[in-house]
Amino acid sequence: MQLGKRRTFLAAVLGMVLIAPAVIAADIGPLPALKYDEAKAELGKRLFFDPRLSGNAGISCASCHVPENGFGSPTALSKGYPGSGNFRNAPTLINTAYKKIWLHDGRIGTNLDDLTREMITEDYIMNMDMRLMQERLKQDPVYVRMFKEAGYGEPSNGKVRKAIPEYLKSLTSRNVPFDNGTMSTAARRGMKLFTGKAGCVRCHDGPLFTDQKPHNTGVPENFDLFLDPMNHQAFLAFAMFQGIENYMNLKRDPGYYNVTLDKADMGKFITPTLRELKYTAPYMHNGMLETLEDVVAFYNAGGGADSNKSPLLKPLGLSKEERSDLVAFLLSLSGDPLTGEQYVWKEPYPEEYEAVTNWKEVRN
Repeated sequence: MQLGKRRTFLAAVLGMVLIAPAVIAADIGPLPALKYDEAKAELGKRLFFDPRLSGNAGISCASCHVPENGFGSPTALSKGYPGSGNFRNAPTLINTAYKKIWLHDGRIGTNLDDLTREMITEDYIMNMDMRLMQERLKQDPVYVRMFKEAGYGEPSNGKVRKAIPEYLKSLTSRNVPFDNGTMSTAARRGMKLFTGKAGCVRCHDGPLFTDQKPHNTGVPENFDLFLDPMNHQAFLAFAMFQGIENYMNLKRDPGYYNVTLDKADMGKFITPTLRELKYTAPYMHNGMLETLEDVVAFYNAGGGADSNKSPLLKPLGLSKEERSDLVAFLLSLSGDPLTGEQYVWKEPYPEEYEAVTNWKEVRN
């Protein structure tokens, strides 16, 4: 949707002919539809829920990106590879195909293929040698058939990196009150605050409600990262690989600093999308805020304490009623739950292979 059309949409939703001077010019609006190949997406879905894509077949992509939690993590710090931990909260994958930059620190800014490879091969996440993964897939006649039906030919690493992103394209917001004009009166008041007095739209702009840029908002550290040995060892492995100096003594998540190694970027994180917040608690890169009321209170106070905090953050002075209206607007950005996307994985048994009637034809 073009900028002019989005502003017209904003004015219509707010019930105004023109955007009032108190309202910050915004580029928010509905998301455009995404096209995807259904056969490739169905293959990607099976791969997404398959624990055999991890080194010891112990976890799948869905172990951290849980459908019931908006394809995000229900715990403050996500699971790690068995015998390890993690040091961040897995973000929602709903609408992730619209993004141009991924992960809380923004270290992937190329495409979803590279993001898929990173998650599968990273030792503290899925710890998979993709050469072994390819052989596992070739041993499964259901995959042999599905890869062929998707037009991919024989199972391969490169095709896995294409099939999973194709599935992610199917994970988009559906029947969202903000998009279809069915927001409550409170949500409409909250939207005026969002684009006006509260100034949220300065960073949460665009149809995804994110500028996809790094900011330091003073989110408090989650010290479970350092106090839990499993989480800490994952952090150390990450920091060592990223080339962060003095990482053994570091007691904060460096965020975007690990991309630039510029001290001005210490503690900055990519602005998250505000869509589907209804399902994705807890919030922030480390899960330190449990509810949307907590999030609004945090920003109403001007964010947290950090020497590198963004100058955009100031106390907002919102009343209790205004904070409630702002939460109502944030909830209006969530649509129908995507729990129907769940794929109940089970180890393949011979009866699953009955559809493969001509082995020579499939293998060829």
